[in-house]
Amino acid sequence: MSQIPASFAQLIERAQQQEPRRVCAVAHPCDEVSLGCALEAAKLGLFTPILVGPKVRIEAVAAEHGYDLDGIQIINTAHSHESAETAVLQVLRGNAQLLMKGSLHTDELMHAVMTVEGKGLRTERRVSHVFITDVPSYDELLFITDAAINIVPNLTTKVDIVQNAADLHVGLGLGIPRVAILSAVESVTEKIPSTLEAAALCKMADRGQITDVIIDGPLAMDNAISLEAARIKGIKSEVAGRAQILVAPDLEAGNMLAKNLTFLSGAEAAGIVLGARVPIILTSRADSATARLASCAVAAVYADALMKKNAILAAAAGE
Repeated sequence: MSQIPASFAQLIERAQQQEPRRVCAVAHPCDEVSLGCALEAAKLGLFTPILVGPKVRIEAVAAEHGYDLDGIQIINTAHSHESAETAVLQVLRGNAQLLMKGSLHTDELMHAVMTVEGKGLRTERRVSHVFITDVPSYDELLFITDAAINIVPNLTTKVDIVQNAADLHVGLGLGIPRVAILSAVESVTEKIPSTLEAAALCKMADRGQITDVIIDGPLAMDNAISLEAARIKGIKSEVAGRAQILVAPDLEAGNMLAKNLTFLSGAEAAGIVLGARVPIILTSRADSATARLASCAVAAVYADALMKKNAILAAAAGE
């Protein structure tokens, strides 16, 4: 494993300090990467895993790679579809507070998330994905959204995308975020629809339709993260040059941005899905070991924050 960036190390330490330790249902961990990640997260004390998948296959992978399954709960299933559904059911029944993707397709897991027992893990929010990136040349963690779930989000979906990311930023203890709504230019023009949506999102935040954000847009990538670029272009705002959350106009732009930072700029990128009842860890075989463990830590810390927030709301409602 490469050296863990300080920002991720702090999140891992926070996850390790949680009491009680949160439980993660791991759907179909039937390859070296997914099983190894779940077991390493357990070893580090990030969460307690429940492995959901064909027991014979899981045990075979463990034996092949020298993984110790002693004390690890395994729920036997016949195939990946059943693994996804059973993992979601573990959450619905209160046995797990986290969900993690194993060696199955993302759409297979997300289908179960949306449909098991009629509603799955859906809430009033649209689900969205956030990359939490540690970029060596940037002073703080940089969130990128949505780069994995919503392909061409409309304005209503973008409201949830922004709110999900903002709630995560606050839930991780990072404070009220500075949010940049990205486009190709920083001027509003009907020729580029994403600039119109950016302007609308900013006004919606002014009206309280999006909360806990300091937001500006449209902003081009340069003036979102470079104070010098913002100065040269005469952009004065609390966000320009200092963004903490970058909201991409669509999935293609967000995905390319995140992968450019990872493979060209040496960034480490953790990633989770938000907007469901619990955080969902989506790891990729191309992720580094550091990124996978950081994803687990982010999800565990945020799950703890969500549970405490919900407990406070429930107590207030009962008064």
